[in-house]
Amino acid sequence: MCGRVIQSSPLIRLAIVDGLDVQGSRFHNYPPRWNGAPSQEMLVIRRNHHTGEVSLDPLRWGLIPYWCEDQKGGRKPINAKCETVSKLPSFGDAYRRRRCILPIDGFFEWKAIKGKAKQPYAIAMRDGYPFGLGGVWENWKDPISGEWIRTFAIITTDANELVSEIHDRMPLILAPADHIRWLSDEPDPHDLLRPYPAEPMRMWPISTRVNKPENDDPSILQPIELSAA
Repeated sequence: MCGRVIQSSPLIRLAIVDGLDVQGSRFHNYPPRWNGAPSQEMLVIRRNHHTGEVSLDPLRWGLIPYWCEDQKGGRKPINAKCETVSKLPSFGDAYRRRRCILPIDGFFEWKAIKGKAKQPYAIAMRDGYPFGLGGVWENWKDPISGEWIRTFAIITTDANELVSEIHDRMPLILAPADHIRWLSDEPDPHDLLRPYPAEPMRMWPISTRVNKPENDDPSILQPIELSAA
């Protein structure tokens, strides 16, 4: 599962896909998110399949399928498993036609500890650069107001050797060389649905302050010492 992310870099650093120009972006004042959570808007990279233009746009985290009659009814999944994303009605059409990339600086995961509260960890790249998570997005039109709502979900896969120390799943991290293909018209780039190598990544324990989305500041990334007990 992936339920919290960091998206704190300036736009120019979040433009991780070749051909993405954010110089004239209307989102230069978009606030950094140190503890991005579901139901919030995040900046997502999409490709217009008619014009080929690649853009960075705000989408709400929590997918509303295009066929849903009421956005308040039913669950709004934040994750889609790579094993079933092409098959389930909630994700299948989006996977074939509307894949996206969420550029982030890191994400959080929680380790279950028997008899104790879960211990949160921050996970990022060793070089400190942003990286891209594979996702799917949807257009949903409110039948009453006519308003278009754009939402997304993050695809998850098996954990790699690093993340498996605390959890059995991790978000789908795309190699930079695969970004363009992921955004292409190819209906099923199935071979990209795999765990990212552990070697370029790092992980460290942090305070349980991250448990509350309102704690959205750089201090939540401070490493802590874990007790030996």
